Amino acid sequence: MTDQESEVRCEADCNEMLKKKINRNGATMPERRAFLLKGLKSLGLAAAGGLAWSGFIKQGTSAPLILRPPGALPEKEFIASCIKCGMCVEACPYDALLMAKPGDNKPVGTPYFSPRTYPCHMCRDIPCVPVCPTGSLNKSLVSDKNESGELILNINRAKMGLAVIDRETCIAYAGIQCDACYRACPLIDKAVTIEYTRNIRTGKHAMLAPVVHSTDCTGCGLCERACVTQKASIFVLPREIAMGAASERYIKGWDERDEDRMKDVTEEVTTETPRSGKSAVDYLNEQNF
Repeated sequence: MTDQESEVRCEADCNEMLKKKINRNGATMPERRAFLLKGLKSLGLAAAGGLAWSGFIKQGTSAPLILRPPGALPEKEFIASCIKCGMCVEACPYDALLMAKPGDNKPVGTPYFSPRTYPCHMCRDIPCVPVCPTGSLNKSLVSDKNESGELILNINRAKMGLAVIDRETCIAYAGIQCDACYRACPLIDKAVTIEYTRNIRTGKHAMLAPVVHSTDCTGCGLCERACVTQKASIFVLPREIAMGAASERYIKGWDERDEDRMKDVTEEVTTETPRSGKSAVDYLNEQNF
């Protein structure tokens, strides 16, 4: 056998051994690398998907500072019943309603409005409410009943939020004449009134200070939109956050509506201090008083 034939024979033997090795291991090294890379990519995509889903779930929970359209159910009930169809958003003629997107820090797909930029214009026919297919925007919450029991839409019954005034930055409370929010209010002299007081600082001028009344304020935000300060000094918050709660033992005797709070109050009084354990008459008759 010549040297050339020997080299050819050796090369053939090497190729045969390589084929056997490939068949035994089932894959070549490049194929293994590709398999490992695909596995790592799959794990990365799974991790990214998990993070995205967790963010979606987090943004799917109720948001305490969000303002909903007229007639919205309480926030937790609203989140549970809203199917995120967007029909109320499409029905708004002023494009005031928006649908929350990922990154808005609001429940994704749910409707809301931002008073400083797009307040509610208090449409009399409230087109966003009747189109709601699930009752998340409840017609009964923004309606009156006529004699036959039929619901008649009344936007003045809406309770989207409550306007709050920052007296430290409101220029009207600084003695500068401004009634922008008062004039913008669709329920002028009801939801917002002007209180005339003496300007103690100057001792000469009157102060025309706006006052918001929670019983009539709908939370439309037109006052916030009209505010002339750089950051609105009157702004709308959800009523659950903006309002306090009066004790059931205190009542405005001059306000008949306030008496409704006393209907379910028991006559039993819990003694909290030694002094309150006695009646008022016994306490006043004590010599040490």
